[in-house]
Amino acid sequence: MADIDIVRRAYAKQIMAAAGVDSRALEEAFARVPREDFLGPGPWQIWRSGRGYCATPSADPVYLYTNDLVAIDPARQINNGEPSFHATLMAALAPAAGEHIVHIGTGTGYYTAILAELVRAAGRVTGIEYDPSLSDRAARNLARYPNVTVLTGDGARMTFDPADGIYVNAGATRPAESWLDGLTEGGRLILPLTTDDNRPKAEMPGGTRRGGVLKVVRRGSRYAARFISSVLIFPCAGARDAASERLLAAAMEGGGAETVRSLRRDAHDRERSCWLHADGWCLSQCAVDL
Repeated sequence: MADIDIVRRAYAKQIMAAAGVDSRALEEAFARVPREDFLGPGPWQIWRSGRGYCATPSADPVYLYTNDLVAIDPARQINNGEPSFHATLMAALAPAAGEHIVHIGTGTGYYTAILAELVRAAGRVTGIEYDPSLSDRAARNLARYPNVTVLTGDGARMTFDPADGIYVNAGATRPAESWLDGLTEGGRLILPLTTDDNRPKAEMPGGTRRGGVLKVVRRGSRYAARFISSVLIFPCAGARDAASERLLAAAMEGGGAETVRSLRRDAHDRERSCWLHADGWCLSQCAVDL
């Protein structure tokens, strides 16, 4: 085994520990995918708390196997996200062999590749990236994965085959109808919901938005939903509007996100159980059986 393979295996174990995740399949996926193949030539810019971007001492890929943000485009503060955060969310998504996963916000493809490893050859991943330059890079980086297709466009409006899982890697103010409609029975949606609060925070690059990550599971015409994590993430083009942002900000300011148990799409007047009541959708405290 090459030295870098040993480093990757140690990295994968550390990421699982940092995320509090016990998944052999996810650990193996993190160990198999070379992070350097998705980040361009080194040295690389790594985000250091309190110091901003700092260059790695050399182009040795060993420096990429830490639980840190790595710049994809430092001028625009676009990054390959924190591995343990993605491990937490991927564990909640729970991709299985043979499934179809849609990845909204593919970036340059690193986490798309990990999803491809999780669904294995029998499954497939559709990656959607809004930025054409990033989409082109992702397509080149993921060419070795025959079970991955990369599309360029607005992930909130593009159509795709029914998905067993949808993994959104940007902050929305509301769930896109195409995401909810596109889930199979039992399909899971991992969705960061964020407000337009982007006050400076020393630990993160500028432009991020605060909020929470919602896990949604489809049960027929009903949707179980729970918040599973807090989040700081860049906004999702196409899935933000001012009215939804105001309602979301007010709901989060009022607290009680931990009481959310379902996402409703049926027409109804606001009820006491509505944590967030918006036009066409609602986050409710009423439970949906899983």
